[in-house]
Amino acid sequence: MIQYDLSFSKNIKSMKRSVIRELLKMTQSPEIISFAGGLPSPQSFPIEPLKQITMEVLDNNGTKALQYGSTEGLPLLADELIKLMALDNVKIAKENLVITIASQQGLDLVGKIFLNPGDIAIVESPTYVGALSAFNSYRAKLIDVELDNDGMRIDALKKTLADLKKKKKKPKFIYVIPDFHNPAGVTLSYERRKQLIEIAKKEKIMIIEDSPYRMVRFRGNTIPSLYSMDKDGLVISLFTFSKIFVPGFRLGWAIGPKEIIDKMVIAKQATDLCTPEFTQYITASFLKKDMLLKTVNHTVSIYKEKNELMLEMLEKYMPKNKGVVWTKPDGGLFLWVTLPKQYDCDKIFQKAIEKKVAYVVGSAFYVGGKKKNSFRMNFSYPSKEQIVEGVQRLAKVIDEVIK
Repeated sequence: MIQYDLSFSKNIKSMKRSVIRELLKMTQSPEIISFAGGLPSPQSFPIEPLKQITMEVLDNNGTKALQYGSTEGLPLLADELIKLMALDNVKIAKENLVITIASQQGLDLVGKIFLNPGDIAIVESPTYVGALSAFNSYRAKLIDVELDNDGMRIDALKKTLADLKKKKKKPKFIYVIPDFHNPAGVTLSYERRKQLIEIAKKEKIMIIEDSPYRMVRFRGNTIPSLYSMDKDGLVISLFTFSKIFVPGFRLGWAIGPKEIIDKMVIAKQATDLCTPEFTQYITASFLKKDMLLKTVNHTVSIYKEKNELMLEMLEKYMPKNKGVVWTKPDGGLFLWVTLPKQYDCDKIFQKAIEKKVAYVVGSAFYVGGKKKNSFRMNFSYPSKEQIVEGVQRLAKVIDEVIK
């Protein structure tokens, strides 16, 4: 019998199954109230308008919509995205844009064009598990920098860069999720954004700005994006329709300097040739009819209510007097709960499952899984009734564990 392992590449041997995907398999029972997924609320999906638009696309552009397209993406959709970006004070041309299979492909393309085995990339601590997977697949050396309630700590970043410089090493890029962080729920402050741009300019390091949740703000004032603040071509920004429209279309886009987008297009050609034309036509029509912002506003109102309810239930039932704390996000889909350092949320997870409630273990979001006293909770998908009951179940588990 053939030994397949002898034929596998070093890259695939270094890759691991997603911890979150494995955990989600354990939460499939209808009896379990799950705060583990990162799913948008089905209530936010604009099903009726999509029925009409889909028929219009098939009637008016059916043969084009069902054909192959260009790697860069559908020009009609690119035009609409340029208008959408302008609303956020981001001025781009088509040469600064590539339409992707959601933002996860954007992360993979970043890895493809920048990372050789052993190259250094800086990420936040904690950070998005999908980014860890994407960058690890290129066997990069990931160095993490601590977060607090105002996002990446700039003092810690400066120290990390100074330590690397002493070793004559330099990171290929700094990866950040500045708005409503996944998993931590925090937002990078305006002052720190300015400092991050200044450091990147001084050290000549690219910034990867991952912005899947930027439009999902339900409290406070919008902070300028890193891309809009950058005047030196230092920032690549990644976006997705998954959190503001529908995740099933798997559509996103990346923006950046022309030279970088050109390389991303070449890398994408080798990966999938092109993003599906059909969903691009539908999405372009949805934007052209000015339906997206209405959908986003509806989505934001749903998440605001659910977030406020979850925070209320945590305040009421979680044992704060035992050192349990949590973030209070101004947008996005997640909040982050932290226990005293000596407690292991990986082990507590099994006790939670026994009580028919689930979360995502915090260790999944750290380089090397090194911290275990936190966990992520999603408030966008569960119903209000599930939030009320699920937080009570979880609080009881935590209260019983912490002595």
